[in-house]
Amino acid sequence: MAQDAPALFVADTLGLDFLNSVATPVDTPVDWIEDGDGLLAWLEQAELVSPDTLAALREQALPGEFDSVAAQARGLREEFRTFVREHRGRPLRARDVADLAPLNRLLARDEGYLQLGFAEGEDTPGLQLRAMRRWRSPESLLLPIGEALARFLSEEDFSDVKACEGPACTLMFVDHTRGRVRRWCTMAICGNRAKQAAHRDRVKKTRDAAAG
Repeated sequence: MAQDAPALFVADTLGLDFLNSVATPVDTPVDWIEDGDGLLAWLEQAELVSPDTLAALREQALPGEFDSVAAQARGLREEFRTFVREHRGRPLRARDVADLAPLNRLLARDEGYLQLGFAEGEDTPGLQLRAMRRWRSPESLLLPIGEALARFLSEEDFSDVKACEGPACTLMFVDHTRGRVRRWCTMAICGNRAKQAAHRDRVKKTRDAAAG
């Protein structure tokens, strides 16, 4: 089902957060990009596309065009959820690149360019080289998603990619903790539920022992 609540960003990398845009964090499946409006909201929350760019694309989009792009995004998401599930827990190898051909085709469509601007209000104000992108159509919204996926695939060690241990949770994350001991998507959701379950189990065992 669609979700009006803010999307979850718990993976420590935007590429995985995109794959987590469909999830079962508690008991009910949630899809944050079920339609075009959901895709635009997710992109804005992820800070992958500026509100001004989204507003401009809204003005030029044809009816149903964003829904079509959202369907493409969901297809990309499912393809790479499968890839990550198959390869997580071990480093990627050279032969795995063949499975990434669809992502490379998407990246090849990008129309990025560089622009000089002046950075004000920072520790070291001055000229700054900024990466820009031409947003020629609603389909160009797939490009920052492709870039986030590519950065995740190239910058993270897949040995550290884990699935939350919550029984019904489908969220994944990159474990950057010391000792790689992270087990839950968040302590507030699955970690807390696990603590409550462990507490109930201890209480039951104590009662059973007293009754015996």
